[in-house]
Amino acid sequence: MPDTLMAFDFGEKRIGVAVGNTIVGIAHPLQTIDSESNDERFKVIGELIAEWQPSQLVVGLPAHLDGTEHELSRLCRKFANRLHGRFNLPVALVDERLSSAEASQTLKESGVGGRRQKPMLDQVAAQVILQSFLDQHHATT
Repeated sequence: MPDTLMAFDFGEKRIGVAVGNTIVGIAHPLQTIDSESNDERFKVIGELIAEWQPSQLVVGLPAHLDGTEHELSRLCRKFANRLHGRFNLPVALVDERLSSAEASQTLKESGVGGRRQKPMLDQVAAQVILQSFLDQHHATT
């Protein structure tokens, strides 16, 4: 049975969500949670976890290009700890430097540009994060 994974591109205003599994090794964008309320965010995440039944969660960890962490890095670590505490699932942190730029480029190549990207950008960034994790997993197995 394949292991389903769920990934998050955490932001203070929106959280992108993607899913994938370890057998096929392909990530798919799922949705963007557009809320600043932690209660609302975790309610939606809980519903997604109940629906998809992931065995592991993946959170993108932002950093400056030189690898040093910043304020959003700290908030992502806190978010990852809350996910683990609430849902009792393992949580992996993945370097997400340039994931939003890659997501924007992917959308552009699909014919989605400018402001039309905004509702999709976070979930495609989560897809990029999860794909990176899956690619590393496949490389080591």
